[in-house]
Amino acid sequence: MKVYIAYKTTNDPWGGGNQFIRFLSKELEKVNLLSNLQDSDIVLFNSHQNAEDIVKLKNEYPEKKFIHRIDGPMRLYNQMSDDRDDIVYHLNQLVADGSVFQSQYSLDANMHLGFLINKPHCIIHNQADPNIFFPKKNAPIKNRIISTSWSSNIKKGFDTYKYLDQNLDFQNIEYVFAGNSPYQFTNIKTIGALTSVELANELRNSSLYVTCSENDPCSNSLIESISTHTPVLALKSGGHPELINESGKIYVNKNDLVTIINNMLSNIKQYKFPQKESACNQYINFFKKIHRNEK
Repeated sequence: MKVYIAYKTTNDPWGGGNQFIRFLSKELEKVNLLSNLQDSDIVLFNSHQNAEDIVKLKNEYPEKKFIHRIDGPMRLYNQMSDDRDDIVYHLNQLVADGSVFQSQYSLDANMHLGFLINKPHCIIHNQADPNIFFPKKNAPIKNRIISTSWSSNIKKGFDTYKYLDQNLDFQNIEYVFAGNSPYQFTNIKTIGALTSVELANELRNSSLYVTCSENDPCSNSLIESISTHTPVLALKSGGHPELINESGKIYVNKNDLVTIINNMLSNIKQYKFPQKESACNQYINFFKKIHRNEK
């Protein structure tokens, strides 16, 4: 069995889908499963992207099995007029032989908005590259918080970061933001979009990662933080609760954040980071299942 990934990745700072697929490609290549289109048995395609090209590929290679990595629902973390989810749903019915959801939240929310579950599917969380996002060896800078977002979409939590910028005690806390922000912060230091290596170093140098994003199906940045053994604090939204477990805390009300952050920073050594099953192995197992025509 050979796999072709119908998605062009970039090494530049980009979104979570690009980061994960780049990692998955490297892992498949290591085990000699990554191939060109002509020699492949499985074609993996991503979300709504390159929809016309994917349909053409299916028409040209009907004997190949097409696996759809599902995103979103995008209209929940963007706006309800976003039509990309409709493209995903139509593409899945037209092309896919199997579907991979990034979280139970994503599966449930997409079904609620009209996704038809009538094909083999599974749930596989994303994974960070362990050669880049490996655990810290030394104690991080004390009381240093980091938040990240490649997207400047307001629903990535920026109103809450603005609230923290105005309410945390910056006499005792250092706070950096990596990525693209629509706001100019007063106390939080913005360090711009970083490469994966640069971001991993910033995470290892931090004592707490905070994400306030809404309806994120499977946050790559959250996974990257956990992979560096940096405790996390996340809004109870989207796939966040599925990812955290013993690695941090969930919050509901932003008015409680200052107290929660102070308590976490005072007890930062209590959090644990259990090893998880390889996402690549889970993809390979699902590829094999679809290749064998199993339901």
